Amino acid sequence: MRLMRVGALGAERPVVLDDGGRAFDLSGMANDIDGAFLAADGIGRARAALAAGELPIADVAGKRIGAPIARPPAVVCVGMNYAAHAAESGAAPPEHPVVFYKHPNTVVGPNDDVVLPRGAAKVDWEVELGIVIGRRARYLSSPDDAFAYIAGYVLSNDVSERALQLEVSGGQWSKGKSCETFNPLGPWLVPADEVGNPQGLGLRSWVNGEVRQDSNTADMLFTVATLVHDLSQYTVLEPGDLVNSGTPQGVALSGRFPYLSVDDVVEIEIDGLGRQRQVVVKG
Repeated sequence: MRLMRVGALGAERPVVLDDGGRAFDLSGMANDIDGAFLAADGIGRARAALAAGELPIADVAGKRIGAPIARPPAVVCVGMNYAAHAAESGAAPPEHPVVFYKHPNTVVGPNDDVVLPRGAAKVDWEVELGIVIGRRARYLSSPDDAFAYIAGYVLSNDVSERALQLEVSGGQWSKGKSCETFNPLGPWLVPADEVGNPQGLGLRSWVNGEVRQDSNTADMLFTVATLVHDLSQYTVLEPGDLVNSGTPQGVALSGRFPYLSVDDVVEIEIDGLGRQRQVVVKG
């Protein structure tokens, strides 16, 4: 089962895909796929309704795919969570998770255009495993508790403007992460129990058809469970929050590849979580 939202920006409707890829309308039981839906066991209710044949067929052919979660209360990001990416960034692997935030309005659909900020010259791609919180998480006792608070996983592109992130005003990460359209998300929210072990997923990116990143979440320095536990010690995670768990090596910041320009095409994918495609356009 996969959850998604389709329709024009701001007018998306919730649907669920069965194992055969058939789409069913969830709007009769949910206004949207958001924190309230997740907190009220929306995934479990959607699964039961799907199994019981209670949902009408949805026609999604040709429809725009929106972000699979609506209006995340917070977008919490983790930097340098792969040793090789830390190295290509010129930094030692961190001893503790490096945390920063993106504005939630950066979240757009998986195939929406990425808008190049005015004057930007160092826009970069980052394929990441997104963790979607399903229950309020506060002071978890151990990483073993974390999975009970995770609703599911999504494919996320943590688009970044490196000059704003690292150079302007001495470097402020959220500055370079919060430009409009800088977090394509989806196409699907896949329930955590259907993903299984999140530490064994291949993740890849391409620019103009050329491979840029090809790694595996097994290479994370801090596992999904460790991240959720750690974050809960100093921030309250709410249902619908998105946690971007870091990107592997192979970004433009490394100096091995050029930064993005107008008309470039970025594609990313994670095993079982789908694929994205964005065209870079002028802001």
